[in-house]
Amino acid sequence: MATSRLSRLLFGADPKLRRMMSYWGATAALYTVFMGILIEVGNRHLIDRGDALALARYAAGGIVLSFLVVRLGARYGLAPTGAAALQAVFGLSCNMWWYAIAGPLRGVTLMGLMVVVVFCTFALRPRQTLALTAVGLAGMGTTMWWLQAHDPLRYPPLVESVTFAIMAGCSMTVTLLTGEASKLRTRLKAQKEDLLKALDTIRTLATIDELTALSNRRHMNAVLAEEERRTQPAGAPQRTCIALLDIDFFKQINDRHGHAAGDEVLRRFADAARAELRAGDVLARWGGEEFLLMLPDTGEPEAGAVVERIRARVGALRVDGIPEQRRISFSAGLTARRGSEALADTVNRADKALYQAKSSGRDRLVSA
Repeated sequence: MATSRLSRLLFGADPKLRRMMSYWGATAALYTVFMGILIEVGNRHLIDRGDALALARYAAGGIVLSFLVVRLGARYGLAPTGAAALQAVFGLSCNMWWYAIAGPLRGVTLMGLMVVVVFCTFALRPRQTLALTAVGLAGMGTTMWWLQAHDPLRYPPLVESVTFAIMAGCSMTVTLLTGEASKLRTRLKAQKEDLLKALDTIRTLATIDELTALSNRRHMNAVLAEEERRTQPAGAPQRTCIALLDIDFFKQINDRHGHAAGDEVLRRFADAARAELRAGDVLARWGGEEFLLMLPDTGEPEAGAVVERIRARVGALRVDGIPEQRRISFSAGLTARRGSEALADTVNRADKALYQAKSSGRDRLVSA
């Protein structure tokens, strides 16, 4: 627990911030290795020990400062790209300093620029990375020019010129390649987002009736199966009611007023019924003009009251394309689950009650 609190304090709780802090951690580890090598080289007198210690202290201070920049940057409006750019400029300054004091070992520092560029691929856009490379080459070129001008014996002008040319060619090549990799990563990310959206659409189409926006039969079967698996507290009776609702004379509506009017009746019916549902009630289009209503944790009297409220609201509907005197109504069969019986049996009993409602004059609720 204490470790978790310390982790949140140091690295934050936001996933994006923690990802940025992980990049900082990788950079800090690289600088730590760099400082260790630098101090060891100084101790072995391959370069001036004082210069090595001064650069090591500068690098250590930069690590601490970059931690604060990344950790607190968002709080003060600094974008991740800005934090990455600041760290990159600091890395380039370390690289130029090391080149200036490395003497015969300066060749090993030339890869530093490319390492900085690769690290920035994850935070900067290709154009920004290209601009950073240009800044790095300008800085290294200035450093090399100054060294060959003031100490031509240790830094021969021809050697420095050839070295800079090779470094520039390699750095630009790496920059262009990482830029292409960044573009590819961006395209893959966009494709992933498109696929996730498509998957959500497919999932919705697989569970929702397109016309009424209610659950479809496939999804309702899954809901019924889940309700069967749901356990009640010990000693509590299983209280689930099922109602089947069937719009009266729907075929006549289609035949006399057209399928567009019939579709509008289905949509308006669904909206009216949905408005009377309680939390937990599930209404699905069971097929054609027939709808199944599941009312969990509900006794038959309360379920009947819900269905009657739906009947009243549907009866007051006025649908474009259908004469006002043509009242929209439905017949309903209602039943309660008996014990732990399969809900398929409950549905069959509700279907029989619906048949009785239709055969006895329609526009009514029959309980079984």
